[in-house]
Amino acid sequence: MTSHRSTSISNDPLPKRLVKPLEEFLDTEALGGVLLLVAALAAMIWANLPGSSYEDFWSTHISIDVDFLVLDLSLAHWVNDGLMAIFFFVVGLEIKREVMRGELADPRKAALPVAAALGGMIVPAAIYLAFNAGTDGQDGWGIPMATDIAFAVGVLALVGRRAPLALKVFLLALAIADDLGAIAVIAVFYTDDLDLAWLALAGALLGLMYLMGRAGIRDAIVYVAIAVVTWVAVYESGVHATIAGVALGLITPITPFFGKQELSESALPLVAEAEAAEDMGEAGADVRNAALRDLEELARESQPVLDRLEHALHPWTSFVIVPIFALANAGVYLGGGAVGDALGSRVTLGVVLGLVVGKPVGIFVFSWVAVRLGMATLPAGVHFGHVFGAGLIAGIGFTVSIFIANLAFEDAALVSEAKIGILFASAVMGVVGLATLWRMSNHQATDAA
Repeated sequence: MTSHRSTSISNDPLPKRLVKPLEEFLDTEALGGVLLLVAALAAMIWANLPGSSYEDFWSTHISIDVDFLVLDLSLAHWVNDGLMAIFFFVVGLEIKREVMRGELADPRKAALPVAAALGGMIVPAAIYLAFNAGTDGQDGWGIPMATDIAFAVGVLALVGRRAPLALKVFLLALAIADDLGAIAVIAVFYTDDLDLAWLALAGALLGLMYLMGRAGIRDAIVYVAIAVVTWVAVYESGVHATIAGVALGLITPITPFFGKQELSESALPLVAEAEAAEDMGEAGADVRNAALRDLEELARESQPVLDRLEHALHPWTSFVIVPIFALANAGVYLGGGAVGDALGSRVTLGVVLGLVVGKPVGIFVFSWVAVRLGMATLPAGVHFGHVFGAGLIAGIGFTVSIFIANLAFEDAALVSEAKIGILFASAVMGVVGLATLWRMSNHQATDAA
């Protein structure tokens, strides 16, 4: 689910050290949203070409067979269970960052995005169940709860600098809290029968990795190997395999191996050694290079592992993994009466109304109540019109909504009806949200003039 996400809001302008990483994050997410849209359109076109090449390709099976374990999954499942585990690992990193030292670290500042996220999950789920309780589609109540951060940030980026930076920070914090809720729903409500032995193994491996981090063990290969085995254990346990990614993200160290004092004490001698070797000419080249390598290693280890992993993996998840997920899952066949069936489907109606009505209403109402009760305050420069506009954009529920739809239903027809609802509602909310915030920013510019 990287650029730094330190996102404190105050009445003063955000310090440059916080603004730059946030802008880098927004740029990555905005471009990722464009690629996601391209991949989704390509999947729709591919799925509606003559023949069945789309289904045939993604249903191709790839097997891994070792003595004690056989994994035989279709390409679509390798994407949804394997690649998306990396996406959820990044989400886990971002959640930990926000909770430990970001917008969700301060209870007062966290109150507003958390309240907004709760409203944006509870109201859509309730609307969905109002149409589907007691039917074959009732298990899809989690579908309209999700917000697609890449699309949401992409739409907000189109508003440009006329949207307050504090609004962007609020939307990011809301999306992180929403992600946390969606992960909890997946783990608790969309889990198959549990195999306690595999689950215990997964827990033991996570505990081992946590202790290794506390002990200062830094061999990346060891961590990767244990992480892969952990993913297998979670997959075999019956809990959805992507939860392994979240758990691994949450136990990733957020403090550097070397603090400021250690960095200063160790760096100065290395700099002096490199300078002395420089004066020795070619004879000192090896010494100088060794000192510079040690200095580079020291600088790297003075950065938190969490920061380094986010920075390294976020572009891959935004530009590669999530677009591949869209290509594998957004291809909905619209012929043969599929659209007509969706128009009369309770599932489609519940998804559409949950995202189009439930998301903005839930976010706005819960935010308004939290502020009126004194539990939260609006960020500087943000008013309730902005909150409602953010709620509209949050109604874009593409990636995680499709992910939950695949988990909720085994019936292909129900999955198709849910996806049609997701695609339609996300398109509507993207256009309406952009138009609303654009018009709002124009009015503010006019008033200021």
